[in-house]
Amino acid sequence: MTVIQQVSGNRMKIIMFFPLLLLVCSVSADQTETAVQQSCPQDTHAVLRELTASLTERITVLQRENQVKQVAFSASLLDQGDGYTGPFNAHTTLIFKYVVTNIGNAYNKHTGIFTAPVRGVYHFLWTIYGHGEIPVGAVLFRNEEHISLAYERPRSGGVSASNAASLLLEAGDQVSVRLYTQSRIADSQNRQTTFSGHLIFTM
Repeated sequence: MTVIQQVSGNRMKIIMFFPLLLLVCSVSADQTETAVQQSCPQDTHAVLRELTASLTERITVLQRENQVKQVAFSASLLDQGDGYTGPFNAHTTLIFKYVVTNIGNAYNKHTGIFTAPVRGVYHFLWTIYGHGEIPVGAVLFRNEEHISLAYERPRSGGVSASNAASLLLEAGDQVSVRLYTQSRIADSQNRQTTFSGHLIFTM
């Protein structure tokens, strides 16, 4: 349901409720005309003010929720020049410094970590490039959980490997790509080593 639909529904409630208030005032007028003339308009205005404030607050909440649902990022490893990363003796978080898109600011280019802003299903894709005789590999992690590996062993020239995963994340969960142990990757201005993700839907 869109914000406009929910707003329209709330407005309809007000439109339907207002005649009811007038009816109550009319019935009461037959019994205590003088008292109702003083109190009924005041009661009507008070209820309308309360409904208007409630509707305004609901619109604000829906607008905020709609903004949270807009989450997408894409980044490549090096922000300038070209070079190698690795090999290392342990899995090492890769920091993708050249940010192409970061809607929602959920990806941190200083740490290489994506933090889920809301509970939902997210889709991630990572591609790595390398050449030489050293294996090329990178692992997708959800917090400290090993999710999936992209891996290739060069035979001649350059090679690339990629993988993808759709993950159910809780708000605050972290996702990163880590260089596989004893692997080496490369990147250049051609943006061959990348990490991307986006929110599919909330839950």
